[in-house]
Amino acid sequence: MAHKISNECIKCGACAAGCPVNAITEGDDKFQIDPEVCIDCGACAAGCPVNAISQD
Repeated sequence: MAHKISNECIKCGACAAGCPVNAITEGDDKFQIDPEVCIDCGACAAGCPVNAISQD
């Protein structure tokens, strides 16, 4: 299952920069992960400075 970004996101872009498959894009209020593209590697969660990314 793909990772998800919570409302704790501060839109810093660290998650998108670390995603090897470019599954993360900037939304209006937070970044978003495309579950169809996400390979569930966890690189985004490891790079998030506020721990806003979890696996659901």
